Amino acid sequence: MPTTIDSHLITVLLVVALVVWRVYARIRRTIGRQRLTKVRPWITVVVFPLVAVLVLATSLAHPMVGGALVAGAAVGIGLGLLGTRLTRFEATPAGLFYTPNAHLGIALSLLFVLRLGYRFVMLQASGGNVDPQAMQLGSSPLTMAIFGTLAGYYVTYAIGLLRWRAQVTGQPAEKH
Repeated sequence: MPTTIDSHLITVLLVVALVVWRVYARIRRTIGRQRLTKVRPWITVVVFPLVAVLVLATSLAHPMVGGALVAGAAVGIGLGLLGTRLTRFEATPAGLFYTPNAHLGIALSLLFVLRLGYRFVMLQASGGNVDPQAMQLGSSPLTMAIFGTLAGYYVTYAIGLLRWRAQVTGQPAEKH
């Protein structure tokens, strides 16, 4: 009798592999010296607010979720300002570099990973017998607060990078 591979198991393994890869890439960017690119901060400044506005618009029926997102964003802005202050900036003949505060970056990444892991474990423990409405990403105030914190932090930090580049190069922070 041929053995069949459970498609659910394959899907779970692929999703886990993708998440692990992205988390590794994210944490790697929070440790050590980084070259300041012209494009990456702009992607952050544009994409995160767009996603946050879309999530906020879909949460109009759930004020607690929207409030958690806004509160998280306020915390994230404060952390982004702190993170920018704790960053070491370097203008060298080889280019512009920055070294983010590793503790802050790792803490935020772990917060996100732990929340995703918790939701994943709860889904797996339930055996798939979960109310689909309850498992939607935007249905949990805690998840939205964490997303808001990350969005606020990354956007504020990216703006700090753009401002530093403009200050060092003497050029206004424009899209490139």
